[in-house]
Amino acid sequence: MAEEVKLLKTWSSAFGLRVVWALKLKGIPYEAIDEDLSNKSALLLQYNPVHKKIPVLVHNGNPISESLVILEYIDETWKQNPILPPDPLHRARERFWLLPSVWGAFTKEGKDREEAMAATMENLKFVEEELKGKEFFSGEKIGLVDLVFGWLANLISIFEEVTGFNIVGDAYPLLSAWMQEFSELPVIKDTWPPRDKMIIKYQALYDKYHPAK
Repeated sequence: MAEEVKLLKTWSSAFGLRVVWALKLKGIPYEAIDEDLSNKSALLLQYNPVHKKIPVLVHNGNPISESLVILEYIDETWKQNPILPPDPLHRARERFWLLPSVWGAFTKEGKDREEAMAATMENLKFVEEELKGKEFFSGEKIGLVDLVFGWLANLISIFEEVTGFNIVGDAYPLLSAWMQEFSELPVIKDTWPPRDKMIIKYQALYDKYHPAK
């Protein structure tokens, strides 16, 4: 009996993209269902009735929500091309990565923005250190951390274009090289949302948080 795999996501969600990448890495056929979160479908309400959020992976009728939980489920269910390392200590370490605090720098103003930018720079320094001597965060091939941080390869340049800030630039050469390498991988490069639509979306968000005075 053929397996049935569905993925409920939105066209622009970085969290949904993580799951898309994992499924592609594993070579798992799936049906992608893009949700309109302003008018949530009966399917989303059925499969995630409590939080009503995406992404939701539905495997043979069984729903799994939260992107990191989904990634672990995919790795445990389909063993080919492992995402998590086999060593328990390394697995635990990869689970505790935190995202750089770029969003605060994008949405805040004045002193709050300065503090958010400083925190972002500190986080990116840590990320830069983690890439020393490695092609990807997980070593010679992409793994969990690369999938979790994958949004950086797309959204950083969009944030920079919308805000006029230089977030990565020459200060983080290893991160810049990783962003380029990751974004050009065959399983990644054709999955990015349309850039023009992303610019429009994030420009509208930026204007919402920074109205003209």
